[in-house]
Amino acid sequence: MLLKNASILVIDDDPDVLTAVRLLLKTQAKDVVTEKNPENLPAILSSRKYDLILLDMNFKSAINTGNEGLYWLRKIKELKSEASVIMITAYGDIDLAVRSLKDGATDFVVKPWHNEKLVETISGALAHKDRTPSQKKTSLELNASIDLLGESDAMNDIFYKVEKIAPTDANILILGENGTGKELIAQAIHRQSLRANKPFVKVDVGALTESLFESELFGHKKGAFTDAREDRAGRFESASGGTLFLDEIGNISLQQQAKLLSVLQNRQVTRLGSNDAVPVDIRLICATNVPLQELANENRFRKDLIYRINTVEIFVPPLRKRGNDIVLLARHFSKIYTDKYLKPAIDFDERAMEKLKQYHFPGNIRELQYTIERAVIMADGPVLQSKDLIFSPIETLPPPDLEMDEMKLSDIEKNTILKVIEKYNGNITKAARELGITRMALYRRLSKYDI
Repeated sequence: MLLKNASILVIDDDPDVLTAVRLLLKTQAKDVVTEKNPENLPAILSSRKYDLILLDMNFKSAINTGNEGLYWLRKIKELKSEASVIMITAYGDIDLAVRSLKDGATDFVVKPWHNEKLVETISGALAHKDRTPSQKKTSLELNASIDLLGESDAMNDIFYKVEKIAPTDANILILGENGTGKELIAQAIHRQSLRANKPFVKVDVGALTESLFESELFGHKKGAFTDAREDRAGRFESASGGTLFLDEIGNISLQQQAKLLSVLQNRQVTRLGSNDAVPVDIRLICATNVPLQELANENRFRKDLIYRINTVEIFVPPLRKRGNDIVLLARHFSKIYTDKYLKPAIDFDERAMEKLKQYHFPGNIRELQYTIERAVIMADGPVLQSKDLIFSPIETLPPPDLEMDEMKLSDIEKNTILKVIEKYNGNITKAARELGITRMALYRRLSKYDI
């Protein structure tokens, strides 16, 4: 929608702000309505529709909670208003403004603002509101060879949220099943952040034992333990100035969580064997395949740590719920592997595409990638057929939407792992690749099933 056709409602208890916005927009928008008291919102929204609402984050009202804007944002959503909402915030409330994106705000502006920036933000919000799928981004570029691809509504929402939160230092929690691309999203956030020229350090914290956890994250001094032959900086120090990505955060113990929380609160680490605290400056991104509802169980995860790592959350949908993204990704991977293996361009026939779209991909994008790579390697012609697409042995698992009844999924998974390991004569790397999981994930399953 164009700004000149828009009806805009401005809600702020500062009359100077209302006057300034009205004067700025009156010649550019269809009409501008201002209101000092947010408690009149229900009556205002019931009388007419607005295309966009500018909403202050803090009011001198009876609520006076310090985040009144979030309260009224939720009220606007409860009233089923279709208006895009832009939050107006002071610099000190940027974290709250970022949190408002999670609650449904389209964007936020920091006051005092430049008039050109405010108009640009409003125009962008209106354009985003009416953008069709074909007009939306289909990728976030990470580097010359890796893209985060998608054209589904869910992925477009992720792209937009990444663009908004990347320039801030807000802590991010990325949720989603294994193989959905959580690490790629973390990299995208880093590359679009103000820390892009600083380190991006990844740690698979779920794979760290109790004894290695502190040494790996916080570092150690020479002689701190038997194998500590020299001083070593931990991952927090290595990432200082940049971004620290903690993968599989949902799998660490309560004792590890307590140590991590202390560092995040104090923003300093103490190496094992030392009494000297070292300040660290990091932007924290965490990821887990554990649903947020399970993390909320305090027997499993500390709530104070959840709040600390989860200023904004991003949910990455499984591939089976991303519609035509499967086709987009399949073509993307076919191009990568025809180039890699020096083969001519390969297309998919209709039945092959239908097979891809109907499959439930328990291994998500990782499984699709390996499926296409195998197909390209084995292809005899320029067109892949349905028979060329051989899915991972884990395809014996039923789609998650089906009724499980008395099926013992653990037995199926264990037998599948045994068959694949036998196929590759105990080669864990090749077995993990066939199964569409990481080596560390396979080791955990071997331990789980006592194989």
